[in-house]
Formats: sequence, structure tokens, C-alpha cells
Amino acid sequence: MLDRLCMLYTQRHMDGAGGERVASVIGMKLSEQLRDAIEERIVTGAYPPGSRLDEVEIAGAFGVSRTPIREALIQLASVGLIESRPRRGSVVAEVSPERLRDMFEVMAELEALCAGLAAERASDAARAALAAAHAACEGAVKAKDPDAYYRLNEQFHHALYDACGNRFLAEQARQLHRRLRPYRRLQLRVPGRMKASFAEHGGVVDAVLGRDGAEASARVRAHISVQGERFATMVAALRRPAPG
Repeated sequence: MLDRLCMLYTQRHMDGAGGERVASVIGMKLSEQLRDAIEERIVTGAYPPGSRLDEVEIAGAFGVSRTPIREALIQLASVGLIESRPRRGSVVAEVSPERLRDMFEVMAELEALCAGLAAERASDAARAALAAAHAACEGAVKAKDPDAYYRLNEQFHHALYDACGNRFLAEQARQLHRRLRPYRRLQLRVPGRMKASFAEHGGVVDAVLGRDGAEASARVRAHISVQGERFATMVAALRRPAPG
């Protein structure tokens, strides 16, 4: 069943004749699929910081109408990945390495707090949901599919937020998670990162199920923190010049 689930997450289709491929994910609107595709191009440098995102041009590239492109850009603007500027329209936001590191540090602390509280407060149902979300990621790891793993990984982290028993904290964690989602996705392209991430999740689950709040917090903090070679690799990807 897990293999079938992962296959659903990795199905691909063409949107329009000659259009670029966007991920076809069950339950996702076209605008959400386009959001992910544009997001991917931003964080990998195809749309570099400061570049203007022309709706007509992007719609032509993907073989779709302007409406879902406009919706996708609104979604990206809501998390700060693009900005609306006078006389220029939608522009890719500038995010410095220092700013990115700052955001990951805050994310690490928010999720560490979620994990610590989850170990202390989570219901049996919430613990089971967390364990199930972790197990669901295994098929993507075995398939070496970072896109499938990314989406299942996101469900794992949301299950952790739900388990903490603090709605306000969960809301704040989700909000910053949305802001960092393209960069968290980019991390999974670092060689060996997907397998390591899955193993780290396992340690978090063990600590939560064992009701060890300090250990759960420590493991999540280490999991989210972006340091050393991993951070350097991600920043290098962000600075990569656009192809062509």
C-alpha cells in the first residue's frame, strides 16, 4: 500500500501541448501544482532573486491559462517567496544566506518545542498518526524519490505539530514551515540527505513514543538545523546562475 501511495505522489503529466511538466498529485489543484513547479525553479536558480515573473510568459511555458499562474503567484507571495513591486509586478524575493540561517534556527526551536510537548501530551491517536506518517516515508526513501519523500515528509512534520497539544504553537510552526518549504525541499537534493532525514525522523518518533521530551526536542533541533556542508550546498544551489 505504501508503494502505491508513493506512486500517486510521483505521477507526472503534461499541461498543454509543449508545456513543461508539473507534478500531478492527487488532491492538488492545478494552481498548487504550478506553485510547486515555480517554487522549484526559484530555489534552483532558474528564476533568480530580483527577476520579474511575467504571467503571460510563465503561462506559455507551462501551456496553461494565466488564471492558475496568477493563483500560484499569490500563494508564493503569501509565504514571502516573491514580492509585488510597483511597475514591475511579481519579483522573486532576495533571501540572504544569513536570513535563511536565521529562519532555520527559529524553525528548529519551534519544532523542538512541538516535539517536547508531543512526548508529554500526545494522545494515543496522535502518537499512532506520527508513527504512521513516518512509516509512509519509507517507500519514497527506497525508491530514491526526493519529490515523493518531500510531500510525505511534510505530512510527518504536520503530524508532529498536531501531536503537541498547543494549537497556537502548531499554527506558528505551520506558518514558518510554509515559508521555508522550498528550502527544505532543496535540502533533500543534497546527496544522502533523504536517507539521513528518514533515520532522524525515526529517532524523533522513538523519543515521542517513549515520552522523553528532552530527547525528542534535541533530536528535532538537530534534524532541522542547517549547518556546515549541508547549508553551504544549499546556498550554492540558490546562487547558481540561471541556465542559458
